[in-house]
Amino acid sequence: MTAPKIAFICASLREGSINKTLEKALIKRFKAAGAKTSSIDLGKYEMPIYNGDLKTPPTVQKLIKRLSGFDGIVVVSPEYNGCLPPLLKNTIDWTSTVSTDYIKNAVWGLSSATPGPMSGIMCMRQMQFIFTRLGGDVLPQQVGCGNASKALNERGDLVAEPASTYADKMRDMMLERIAQKG
Repeated sequence: MTAPKIAFICASLREGSINKTLEKALIKRFKAAGAKTSSIDLGKYEMPIYNGDLKTPPTVQKLIKRLSGFDGIVVVSPEYNGCLPPLLKNTIDWTSTVSTDYIKNAVWGLSSATPGPMSGIMCMRQMQFIFTRLGGDVLPQQVGCGNASKALNERGDLVAEPASTYADKMRDMMLERIAQKG
């Protein structure tokens, strides 16, 4: 049996982002379970704000091709004013005008880290709605990591509960669902 291929997308481009730290912590957990992981840097796929009158940027096709090769995709996203960030929404809008196959063919895990206690719950609800609407197999277990500066230790490991348990449950659920599709 081949190792499942899992992509990680962080919807924050900021250096030192708590969501990038959470992404790295989740990658460690998936690797420890035998998955082959890749981090997809959205900063390498620049695209203008979506406008239907514009020609589709070549970066959209490149991103779709890259994401199409994964069994599972984990999105790690900050929450901006109770919503998903424009970077993520713009990426979804551009790619979905070309193809939603990469969304339909992968198992999706959602996560968010926030400096405050709310753990990105509103952002994860919106991501769940969008990816499900586009045909994605979105896992019910999500990883909300509130008070992230205390939830992630100096090595970048996710140590706070219940987020640590949620991370393991999401990982196990994703790997099981991928194996069942196999």
